[in-house]
Amino acid sequence: MSAIDRYALRRMVREAGRTLARAGVASAENDARLLAEHLLCRPVLLADGAPEDFPVAYAELVERRATREPLQHIVGIMWFRGLELTARPGVFIVRPETEVVAGVAIDAARAVAAGERRAPVVVDLCTGSGAIAASVAREVSTARVLAVEKAPSAVDLARENCQRLVPSRVRVIRGDATDPAVLAELDGRVDVVVSNPPYVPAGAVEDLETERHDPDLALYGGGGDGLAIPRAIVKRAAALLRPGGVLVMEHDAGQGTALRQAALGAGFTEAVTGQDLTGRDRYLRAVSERASRA
Repeated sequence: MSAIDRYALRRMVREAGRTLARAGVASAENDARLLAEHLLCRPVLLADGAPEDFPVAYAELVERRATREPLQHIVGIMWFRGLELTARPGVFIVRPETEVVAGVAIDAARAVAAGERRAPVVVDLCTGSGAIAASVAREVSTARVLAVEKAPSAVDLARENCQRLVPSRVRVIRGDATDPAVLAELDGRVDVVVSNPPYVPAGAVEDLETERHDPDLALYGGGGDGLAIPRAIVKRAAALLRPGGVLVMEHDAGQGTALRQAALGAGFTEAVTGQDLTGRDRYLRAVSERASRA
């Protein structure tokens, strides 16, 4: 029999939710439950109770979350399109809105696989934790996926995540995603380029947790408008893509017009802005010269 019964356990979780709400955590009740389940290794609603040492251990986790340490760092995992990825301090925490961006790239790769009956070549620039690359490899079984990342800690984590989730399906390369020498052998041969690059304008971080815990290298896009790196990614993608290839790139809500113009100026024949599930402008979808069959 558990030292703490199920009713006491649920009271603790409810009180933890109130504590986190007072600390300004937006998803307070959800986070309180997930922290408890991290210790219990089972859903709270299915638990008969908790062991004697649970209250102290749980209080420590709740306090860490109340100080706005990211939930993903505390529990060591983050979820993306149904994949459980390892999360680690020093590497960007993937956001739910990026799932939409990945989905557009996956659709483009699937269209190549179905329409041309061949393995699509997909390049993920600025892969971070490897979330997008792993999702493409998992959801497009024939895709050849290559991922580029500059930060050594992120390269290590991307390799770890991809090898665990999609063994031998993703090649992770350490390098500058904007460097023409990186993957130069693939210039003109790539079907889909997808990217969630640094794009935050200077001083425009929206929340305390991001500012404190996500690395600057993964956040700020360069220049006051945050567009230096995104524009360089557009240029690099234009060289990598085959005629009719597709670029899908995440961006800030206020950068759509500038990046459509950048794409058309780089030789893309189509450039549209797509929205995330909240209706905010979230990504650029551009098609390289000649009509796309994707």
